[in-house]
Amino acid sequence: MMKTGYVATIGMFDGVHLGHQYVLQQVMQTAHERGLQSMAITFDHTLRKEALLTTLDEKLSLLQQMGIDRTEVLAFTEELRQMTAREFMKQVLKERLDVRVLLIGYDNRFGRGRSEGFDDYVRYGRELGIDVIQLSAHGTVCSSLIRQQLKEGRVAEAAHMLGHPYLLEGRVEHGEHIGTRLGFPTANLVPEDRQQLIPASGVYAVRVALDHQPALYAAMMNIGHRPTFEGQHTTLEVHVLHLNENLYGHHLTVHFIERLRNEQRFDSERALVRQLEADARQVEELLNNDTKAGRYEDETPNE
Repeated sequence: MMKTGYVATIGMFDGVHLGHQYVLQQVMQTAHERGLQSMAITFDHTLRKEALLTTLDEKLSLLQQMGIDRTEVLAFTEELRQMTAREFMKQVLKERLDVRVLLIGYDNRFGRGRSEGFDDYVRYGRELGIDVIQLSAHGTVCSSLIRQQLKEGRVAEAAHMLGHPYLLEGRVEHGEHIGTRLGFPTANLVPEDRQQLIPASGVYAVRVALDHQPALYAAMMNIGHRPTFEGQHTTLEVHVLHLNENLYGHHLTVHFIERLRNEQRFDSERALVRQLEADARQVEELLNNDTKAGRYEDETPNE
């Protein structure tokens, strides 16, 4: 019979990468062993200074997919920021969230100034009835390393550390229609969260989902300034292969698979079109091989 109360862990969980997944699996296993429920405690994005790997909605979705029973999002208010570790454990963990067991990573710190450590948390836990357990380090995966990989365009390497492709969500808005003129109509993507990290400029093989539907479509994406046309600002343009549909106003989720090449300037539109045709062939070959290897079985056939 399931008891009341939770086994919990605390963190930003930006990206919900393999390191996070290891911790969350330990939380769920401990909860199962003790007959409690599992909880991930995270924060809104107001305390973040670096670019985000996931929007809040993406993060919550990934945590749910992990199988966590409950995710609690705390607003990082001034009141919360000023709490000592003991105050936080008493007022938030014990009294508000009914945490019975707290699992924390080897480098996890919380409370005002983050000046206290694991031994302090254990002592406070004994006073409050919270069993505090420290987890060992698991590998070298961290959010900052994944950010660096993405900034260099190394999306395949980032996916290995995330345990899933890097995702970028946004809505399609009208652009300058250059792609349509060239025979490669593109969806001009405006990111859902301006704080989210945009991978390095270049051309990518991607898969896209429309309006949160499960089907994934093969596509290629250009991130950059469109130097052939003297572009002045960065655009995110997605060409979905074999899909003749007006995408304006639709929501897209882009799954980054592989970087094909740098963005470059062409001497003519004809030369650019030839390169786009070559890019499209490379995308199809790459993604078809990916599917044959057993990934993305839910892809919609290109008919």
